[in-house]
Amino acid sequence: MRENLNTTMRAAVCTRAGGPEVLEVRELPIPAVRAGWSLVRVRAAGLNRSELRTRQGHSPSVRFPRVLGIECVGTIAVSTDPALPEGTTVAAVMGEMGREFDGGYAEYALLPNALLMPITTALPWETLAALPETYLTAQGALDAAGITPDGKGRLLIRGGTSSVGIAAATIAAAYGFDIAATTRQPAKAGTLSAAGVAHVLVDDGRPLSVRMQEIWPDGPDYILDLIGTDTVLDSLHLVRRGGTVCMSGSLSGWLIPHFEPIAMIPSGTKLTAFHSDNCKGDTAALQRVVDQVETGAYRPNLDRVFELTDIAAAHRYMEDNRAAGKLIIVP
Repeated sequence: MRENLNTTMRAAVCTRAGGPEVLEVRELPIPAVRAGWSLVRVRAAGLNRSELRTRQGHSPSVRFPRVLGIECVGTIAVSTDPALPEGTTVAAVMGEMGREFDGGYAEYALLPNALLMPITTALPWETLAALPETYLTAQGALDAAGITPDGKGRLLIRGGTSSVGIAAATIAAAYGFDIAATTRQPAKAGTLSAAGVAHVLVDDGRPLSVRMQEIWPDGPDYILDLIGTDTVLDSLHLVRRGGTVCMSGSLSGWLIPHFEPIAMIPSGTKLTAFHSDNCKGDTAALQRVVDQVETGAYRPNLDRVFELTDIAAAHRYMEDNRAAGKLIIVP
């Protein structure tokens, strides 16, 4: 049944590039529905570091003011697709949400039908919102690396206490992998252990290669590098010869200066990547994740929930690297 809509909604608007203070909660008109797009009542939205970088001005294609938010969950308020009737629970992720068009930091979002993934679940909204970007990225990255449920091996996750890192550890642990993960914050070690990490590597000033020798002298079979450009070359030399490094994070930026693949990739070692834009519209994969969370096989990795009015505080919390898991905002 179609909702009785007001004419306006609250939204967190990024007014310009800058610090968290540039995020302002404003009253905006509810977007008018058009062909191929449906209106979603946003029940909760996950926060992501890519939104932090966009807010800082590191996404040249984004024009301000803009409602950020590359993912959300909610219900269809007004539909233009018979396969998505009003009231359907949906999730949406990527596809230029919060970049080319307004995203999930709002009470309502007008989104392309192709992005909307209908989900059957009884999970609370905050829990459901912790899953789409995080778990679909983690699953996609593990798949890209060649990690499968019927295989076992040694996996190193760099940037382990990111939300994607914790999700990847949860999935790989369910597969039966021996997992090591790095963190710079001793207080987050327990979160990694709870996710199935057997070897928590808290930064103690020693080179990671020394730590690897202590647990896996031959190196890990796979490395999921969520830090990115600052560490991926080191990861190529940490993984065992013939192993695989999958870069699926950009916590340290987008580009590797002076990258020479022939000289820098050891012979036989594989370098691959996974970008979360490949997650968009993958309803079946997200439903499998939701089902696994409902059975208790996967952890939702929820760190903290913020109100929309506290969006600036949420970005400060994220920017200060205080989270061990997913941050959520609710309108």
